[in-house]
Amino acid sequence: MTATLTGTAAPAPARPARRRRRHPRALLGRSLVHLLLLAAVLTVLFPVYYVFAGAFMRPDEIASYPPALVPHALTGRNFSGAVHAVPLARQYANSVLVAGTVTVAQLLTSVLAAYAFVFLPVRARRVVFGAFLATLMVPWEAVVIPNYLTLSGWGLGNTYFGLVLPFLASAFGTFLLRQSFRQFPAELRDAARIDGAGHWRFLWRILVPLSRPTLAALAVYVFLSAWNQYFWPLIITRTAEMQTLQIGLSTLRDSEMADPGLILAGVVLSLLPTLALVLFGQRFLVRGLTTGAVR
Repeated sequence: MTATLTGTAAPAPARPARRRRRHPRALLGRSLVHLLLLAAVLTVLFPVYYVFAGAFMRPDEIASYPPALVPHALTGRNFSGAVHAVPLARQYANSVLVAGTVTVAQLLTSVLAAYAFVFLPVRARRVVFGAFLATLMVPWEAVVIPNYLTLSGWGLGNTYFGLVLPFLASAFGTFLLRQSFRQFPAELRDAARIDGAGHWRFLWRILVPLSRPTLAALAVYVFLSAWNQYFWPLIITRTAEMQTLQIGLSTLRDSEMADPGLILAGVVLSLLPTLALVLFGQRFLVRGLTTGAVR
C-alpha cells in the first residue's frame, strides 16, 4: 500500500543464486588432469623415497627380485659402513665449510657491488655493468684450466683457499641484487641522507633488512651450487681428507667392492641439506627471484 502511494514499486525478493552444473566433460577433463599430475608427482618422488628406503635395507633386500620397496628391518649398518669406507665425515665437514664460505662471500661481494651500481656515482655505469654481466656468458670450462694453473702456481692446490677462491664473487648475485635495489624509491635514500645516514648505515640498516627475501633466495641458490660441485674439487684436491662429499660418493660408487647400500646411505647424507633448504626456503626462492623481474 505504501509503495503504491509513493509511486515506487517494492523491491522483488532476492532469489537464491543457482549453482552452475558442471558439464560431465569438464569433470572428466579435470579428473584426467589431476591423475596426470598425481602420476608426475609419484614419478618424481619415487626415486627420492627409494633412496631413503634403500639406505636402511640389508644387501639381500636391495638385491632381491622383485625389488623390495619397504625395508623389513631398519638397519644403520649402511651409514656406519659408508663412514668407515671413506673419510665421509671429514668430507661432509669440508662440503659444509666450503659451501658456507662461498655463500657468505658471494652475499657480501654481491651486496657491495650492487649498491655501487645503483647508488654510487660511477662513471660509465651501464658500460661497466654490461662488461660485468658479460662474464656470465663465459663457460666455466673455458676458465677452469687457467684457474687451476694459477692457484697451483700460488701453492693453493689441495687447500681450502683453493677450493673457495674462484667462487668468492658472482655476476649473477650482483645482477639479482641490483634489480632488487632498483625497486627502492630514490626518496628513501634522500630521506636517509637528510637524517644523517651515510652509505654504510643506509646499506646495512635500511637496504639490507628490506632485501631479506632476495638475499635468502640468493643464499639458497649459491649454497646448493657450491654443495653440488664436483669437477673443481676433483682437480684441485689430491688427498681424501681435503675432498668434498660429492667426491667421496663417487669413490664409494667406483670402488671394486661397491655396495649399493653404502652408496644410498651416502646419497641420503648428501640430500639432507638440500632437502632442508628447498623445503624451508622455497617461499624465499619464489619471492626473491621474482623481485625486480618487472620494473
